[in-house]
Formats: sequence, C-alpha cells, structure tokens
Amino acid sequence: MSHNQTVKAAKRKPVVLMTMGAQERKGHPYQVMTHKYILPLTEISGCVPLLVPTCCGTADLEQYLAMADGIYLTGAGSNIDPALYGQENLTPDKAQDQERDLFDLPLIRAALERGLPFLGVCRGMQELNVALGGDIYQQAYAEPGFDDHREDFTAEVAVQYGASHAVRPVAGSWFAELMRDESFVVNSLHGQALNRLGKGLEPLAHADDGIVEAVHLPALPQFTL
Repeated sequence: MSHNQTVKAAKRKPVVLMTMGAQERKGHPYQVMTHKYILPLTEISGCVPLLVPTCCGTADLEQYLAMADGIYLTGAGSNIDPALYGQENLTPDKAQDQERDLFDLPLIRAALERGLPFLGVCRGMQELNVALGGDIYQQAYAEPGFDDHREDFTAEVAVQYGASHAVRPVAGSWFAELMRDESFVVNSLHGQALNRLGKGLEPLAHADDGIVEAVHLPALPQFTL
C-alpha cells in the first residue's frame, strides 16, 4: 500500500445507515430526514450518514448493509402499524408510514445478524422492539400509573425539546457507567412506549413512572442501544 493509500484509509470515516420517512407536501410524496438527527453524526461522531429511502422496497437491502458500518434509526412523526405486533390501531388520528415499517423491520434483523452496531432513537427503539417480537403501549398516557410523556404542541420548539423528566439508568449497567449519574433529565415527545420487550432485549433505563427509556441486546457482541 502506498503512503497516499495509507493516509486515505486512515481518514475514512464510519458510514452510518439512516432510513428516511414519508412526508406529503402539497400533494407530492417526499422522503425526509431532519437536521436534528443527521447533525450529531457529522458534528459530534465524525461519521458519514447514508440516507436510505424506504419507498423503494427491500430488494437492495443487502447492498445498503454492505456499505454500512452501523445502523441509526431515528424518531419520526409516524407510529408503527399496530398490525405488525398483533393489535388493532387505537390511534387512527396519528400518521403511519408503512413503507418505513416494512423496510426497517427486516433491516434491523439483517443488520443484527451481520454484527452491525445499532442505535435506535424514539421510533427507532420501538422498531427494534417490534422487529424482535415485542409490542407497544399505543396510548401510554392512558395506562394506569404512567405519566403523560407527550409534548405541549402549543409551546415553542425550545420548550418542547427542553428538560421534561428524569431517566434513571439500571444500577450497575454499562449505561449507568457511561452516563456517570444516577439520574439525568431528557425531553419527552412520545405518546407510545415499549410494553412487552422483544427477544433478547433488556432494559437499561426507566423513567420515574417505570416506562422503559433505553434497552440493549446483551447477548450480542456488537453495540446496541
């Protein structure tokens, strides 16, 4: 290998696959991903985001995975189709994105089998749970003992994304060691939450009301969160 090739190889950044979601604008279908999810990859983690459309089916799924060093599935304004975890839809007023559902669930299973690291946020965490056979509280705010974790839609964005409630890592876990605190405060913008956990998933953190706020797959060698 030449000096130039060595330098080039050393500078290669990890490629992180992110799937996009459906959004309609003035009658036209779009595939979108928001800056708030992309920029931490580029500005903090030094990674290259690979944005993947979910509207084209899964025919090229393996080729996408072959380009990726990790998977990052984000939040979105849509809920997972409850039929995928054996329930009727209790929130018909909320948007759904079945093309993303039908792409992300097989993506998750294939990526984990390949040994790729996985980070799922909000919808992404719920997708991981459903992909592994778990299910969802469709209306967590209506469950006895749970707080209302939805945002105030009338508030400014800075308030919606401001500190809302505490999260407590599971004592003695690697996540607790990583966070270096018995409790930390997060924002909260979700009406749904994990219920029965999928195969192999274990909690890493809870809200004060008991809702699972973080999970991992301890039996797998790769990073999962």
